[in-house]
Amino acid sequence: MKTNQELKQIANRVRIDVIKECAHAQSGHPGGSLGAADILTYIYFNVMDITPENALSKDRDRFVLSKGHASPALYAVLAEKGIIPQEQLMTFRMINSKLQGHPNMNETPGVDMSTGSLGQGFAAADGMAMANKLSHNNHRIYALLGDGECEEGEVWEAAMAAHHYHSDNLTAVIDVNGLQIDGKTEDVIGPNPIGEKFKAFGWHVIEDVDGNDFDSLKKAFDEALTVKDVPTAIIAHTVKGKGVSYMENKAEWHGAPIPADKEQIALDELEKAQVELNG
Repeated sequence: MKTNQELKQIANRVRIDVIKECAHAQSGHPGGSLGAADILTYIYFNVMDITPENALSKDRDRFVLSKGHASPALYAVLAEKGIIPQEQLMTFRMINSKLQGHPNMNETPGVDMSTGSLGQGFAAADGMAMANKLSHNNHRIYALLGDGECEEGEVWEAAMAAHHYHSDNLTAVIDVNGLQIDGKTEDVIGPNPIGEKFKAFGWHVIEDVDGNDFDSLKKAFDEALTVKDVPTAIIAHTVKGKGVSYMENKAEWHGAPIPADKEQIALDELEKAQVELNG
């Protein structure tokens, strides 16, 4: 288990890598990746039992990045865990790279499901949880969804099925940053109140979680482990573009190339934060 200080250091390094990946590729989705960095860091370092040695094994907890466009953060976390080489990050979105714009389970160790079409990753995680129940495998399944993703009907079909089959081994984290590619979620369709919707589908819901705070995340994940007979949804509020001042709470950085001058500003801010975190 990592301390909060260690987790903060890791998450900030993940953010640095997100900027480098997206800037080098001149494509990708930096905003949501930066916002989800703390959630992914906490799951991979203090929740799941994944290691470089068991990354290709079925005998471990599994994670599905249903909001697959946040792959830069996932890849950076996998590199921090030692599951993929650090230098491989700079091949992000390159032709023949194992690190494509959306995760590919057939190419990348530690990636448990190929995702990209929103809603489908969550449905796959639902199926994994059901399969574990049937095979008496006690390992848990975790999924990360976006709030904009919850506008997809497939999300609610999966939510209904997970409750029906008593999938208490499934924890879904909803990354609520209030923004999606076309602007504010409330202006596009408006998925809120997301927590009440999951409750209506029979889920145990943990609300008011700060997805950029490790104490808040710990409390939520600890509670999820105590829930029996029904799946759990953690409603985690994050800041899109977290850690980079000009990206924070800006929908235009959902998916956009980062020019060289903007890359340097972001790296200067994050590297300054890293020095402070390292003491």
